[in-house]
Amino acid sequence: MRQLHDKVAIVTGASSGIGEATAKLFAREGAKLVLAARRRAELDVVVDEIGREGGEAVAVAGDVRDEGLAKELVATAIARFGGLDIAFNNAGTMGEMAPTQEISSAGWRDTLDTNLTGAFLGAKYQLPAMLGRGAGSIIFTSTFVGHTVGLPGMAAYAASKAGLLGLVQVIAAEFGAKGIRVNAILAGGTDTPMARAVANTPELRAFIEGLHALKRLARPEEIARSVLHLASEASSFVTGTAMLVDGGVSIVRA
Repeated sequence: MRQLHDKVAIVTGASSGIGEATAKLFAREGAKLVLAARRRAELDVVVDEIGREGGEAVAVAGDVRDEGLAKELVATAIARFGGLDIAFNNAGTMGEMAPTQEISSAGWRDTLDTNLTGAFLGAKYQLPAMLGRGAGSIIFTSTFVGHTVGLPGMAAYAASKAGLLGLVQVIAAEFGAKGIRVNAILAGGTDTPMARAVANTPELRAFIEGLHALKRLARPEEIARSVLHLASEASSFVTGTAMLVDGGVSIVRA
């Protein structure tokens, strides 16, 4: 049997990268999907591709900084598929990148609003729906940046993603007895459009690849498989964790 047979899942940031790869993998594993991203046209392409492979998905375009989107995603999951079992709060941004003293207050707020507050808003409305089912799995996309490695110019990004780990621990403690598991993945460098915008020269890409023990970037599909593990019953005794999926970048020092 497929690992997510008849489960209902929300995936944000689903129009490309890790979110897209995870949405397609979830669909192949039997999940019914509510997909969110800001870019409607790209999101519709993902929904169409899932449908052509026999899966079920619906698109809801919007910005995770908008509390109304968080409500709409859960309402759509309930109205279209009868409930909610899994949420992958993945949408994020690199944000304004500069030495810390040069980051604008607006850039700082925008990064935290997207990466941290957006994830909080998602969970805020996902939790009641999962309580109604008596179980659920919430997964957040964090990163090694700000956890095991500090990279210059990334203060806002690192702070926002590190903040997710505190959120994970508290929600896991609050709702574990009620059957809801909450975890984060700490992704290493991944070959996504967002990452390519940062590693925008062959020399910079080679440098970032060299930081990893595997000496390469991850494919989005590799990260998606770890998300599937946390979403499925394969991880039924795992909650409150920050799971490294980082190609060894956290342990390489040369």
